[in-house]
Amino acid sequence: MPIQWRWYRWPELDADTLYRFLKLRSDIFVVEQQCPYSDMDGLDPQCLHLCGYDREDRLLGYLRLLPPGLKQPDPALGRLVVNPHDRGTGVGRRVMQEGLRACTELYPGAAVFLSGQQHLQGFYASLGFQPVSAVYLEDGIPHVDMRRPASD
Repeated sequence: MPIQWRWYRWPELDADTLYRFLKLRSDIFVVEQQCPYSDMDGLDPQCLHLCGYDREDRLLGYLRLLPPGLKQPDPALGRLVVNPHDRGTGVGRRVMQEGLRACTELYPGAAVFLSGQQHLQGFYASLGFQPVSAVYLEDGIPHVDMRRPASD
């Protein structure tokens, strides 16, 4: 399945695009996972936002890239979400690969950080991430901090 990647800086976001990815994040992280928390943490304006679309301009997946120093010394990837209709098709892996490609391009020689749900630890490990924390609860969901060493 071909995916069209679009990166957005906060000022470039139009209302429809912003609504689409915030709705997807809310549908999954709050409603589906039954986790009442504030998804909008004040960091979005400083981040880059990746949206992957199919040929019909349907949002398949999303993630945000936090620049170094915003929360961690390293750039970080977060809020990875895949449209429920596209799970199991490899979209999540492709979104992460595009995020990692951008990290390498924008921050050459930097490691990449993420805070991931524990049940996805194997998925992230398959992309080169290694755990750097014990499992902890975040909003009632087990998480683990992971870091992908800098690539040469």
